[in-house]
Amino acid sequence: MFITRDLGKKDYLETYQMMRDFTFKRDTYTNDEIWLVEHFPVYTLGYSKKKEHVLHVKNISIIETDRGGQVTYHGPGQLVVYLLVDLKRQSYKVKKLVSLIEESVISYLQECGVEARKKHNTPGVFVENSKISALGLRVKKNCTYHGFSLNVNMDLSPFKDINPCGIQNMPVTQLINFNENITIEIVKKDLLSHLIKNLEETSKYNRKVA
Repeated sequence: MFITRDLGKKDYLETYQMMRDFTFKRDTYTNDEIWLVEHFPVYTLGYSKKKEHVLHVKNISIIETDRGGQVTYHGPGQLVVYLLVDLKRQSYKVKKLVSLIEESVISYLQECGVEARKKHNTPGVFVENSKISALGLRVKKNCTYHGFSLNVNMDLSPFKDINPCGIQNMPVTQLINFNENITIEIVKKDLLSHLIKNLEETSKYNRKVA
């Protein structure tokens, strides 16, 4: 059984601890889950962190985490999707799950009329040369936590104070620039449909909305 939870707007540190608690306490009978959330403004550093990628941070907390990757920004108007998946039970390799996530975002954006793509050796999704979706996972006990983000309708200016994902001068963009009628609630429903479809086709997932 695969359970989906909409957490609304939530503090990052609280959510991070919830993910870790869930993962460390789960057993072979625990259902896999997808969490949807918006965070209050925060910078997060992955375990590949290099402090020089944080340029001039003003009044925004910086939290060190154990996810993959470098530094990124989360804030209202950005949808964050956390995948709490038992890789062994689903016969997944991490690279396969990453690819499924990226393909789900790309197919959803195409449905919105936005041409998006992957970039070689750079996890996430891009529209032309601008990043619209960042991705970073962690695996413990053959189970994933953390996930990916999609910029929907947010203040992008905090990205100027970091090298997003450790890439200097990398531009970022968001869905509202291409579809003025888009909302977070629409994205939650439609992006989740693409993600679940890809997961079900590959791993025969069942979904229960909680």
